[in-house]
Amino acid sequence: MVNTTIKTTKSQEIFAAAQNLMPGGVSSPVRAFKSVGGQPIVFDRVKDAYIWDVDGNQYIDYVGTWGPAICGHAHPEVIAALHEALEKGTSFGAPSVLENVLAEMVIDAVPSIEMVRFVNSGTEACMAVLRLMRAFTNREKIIKFEGCYHGHADMFLVKAGSGVATLGLPDSPGVPKSATMNTLTAPYNDLEAVKALFAENPDEIAGVILEPVVGNAGFITPDAGFLEGLREITREHGALLVFDEVMTGFRIAYGGAQEKFGVTPDLTTLGKVIGGGLPVGAYGGRRDIMSMIAPAGPVYQAGTLSGNPLAMTAGIKTLELLQRPGTYEYLDKITQKLADGLLQIAQETGHPACGGHISAMFGLFFTCGPVHNYEDAKKSDMAKFGRFHRGMLERGVYLAPSQFEAGFTSLAHSEADIDQTLAVAREVLSSL
Repeated sequence: MVNTTIKTTKSQEIFAAAQNLMPGGVSSPVRAFKSVGGQPIVFDRVKDAYIWDVDGNQYIDYVGTWGPAICGHAHPEVIAALHEALEKGTSFGAPSVLENVLAEMVIDAVPSIEMVRFVNSGTEACMAVLRLMRAFTNREKIIKFEGCYHGHADMFLVKAGSGVATLGLPDSPGVPKSATMNTLTAPYNDLEAVKALFAENPDEIAGVILEPVVGNAGFITPDAGFLEGLREITREHGALLVFDEVMTGFRIAYGGAQEKFGVTPDLTTLGKVIGGGLPVGAYGGRRDIMSMIAPAGPVYQAGTLSGNPLAMTAGIKTLELLQRPGTYEYLDKITQKLADGLLQIAQETGHPACGGHISAMFGLFFTCGPVHNYEDAKKSDMAKFGRFHRGMLERGVYLAPSQFEAGFTSLAHSEADIDQTLAVAREVLSSL
């Protein structure tokens, strides 16, 4: 029997104090555990595949700071590179050779990217790429998919999944209708709906943006032919195709989903992994489109901390680590063992479930499935997921605190970690 008597007294005290200091006690909504119940644990430190809370409890971590920790937390080579970079200063606000190095690595890796611009977050990257789409096409409308999240900018907070879904907010107060009137939505994996939107809005749609593998409505994969169909439709109508690979970039393959599925978009947004755990974002694509960005062109976008030397350093070292032989084979092996094991245990313990994985990204829904889109995902038993999450947490396994979030593995997760996680899952699911 796994110990279920962990104490989180200090976490509770710190979180109680935080609620008087910050809205909801957190700096990002999903961290508040609203959809799974109970209080969040307060982290003290992280290392490899593990986290320790302020009460000294250790957990196997499958959130990985929401994706960046693909090499494991506090990788010694990344930390060493950062120590060296720190001696030279924390911010330049001016060009550095580190930007060139990481830019070359990104361009070499990601099929769609011929030029890249670094920013500070995925939200910022998506905001900038939207402006660029509209400028390049001289059109104002865009298509996004229900449950796909592209940051918290006004024009994207329409059926946005992730934290919005977790909190039960279909949109957000404070977003004016004028900001979203040109944002059209379709169900993910529904090409006919996309064709209908183009037919209803001739020569008005600048482009289509999507998570090529959804991670913000839970883990949802594209149906056969879906990405290829979007590529064909956008070309036919003179619109741009944008892959938001903030989550999937360098995670499901070194070249992201576009390498994995063999479909090349016009523009791509990146984040998470390319900063190695430091705040970062990027967008890139065809040279003719990217050349419209200031100062090369008229589309304005700027940022004081963009290209920050610490983020560039951590990103460079992380990508170097990912290029080593056997990296993605190992990630796929351990993640498949985890995902398949969870599904098998759910079946054996009488819980309807579906899910799967691609490389180091996985998901589990408490519904018979299959899950093709956000509406399917919403059929999941959220109350059961909440009890499952709490049971796993109390036994030392940290999962994303929402049914609508994908899970992540890393190179630091061992076979023993997976075995222990599955043993805990069997105990929890047998008790639900």
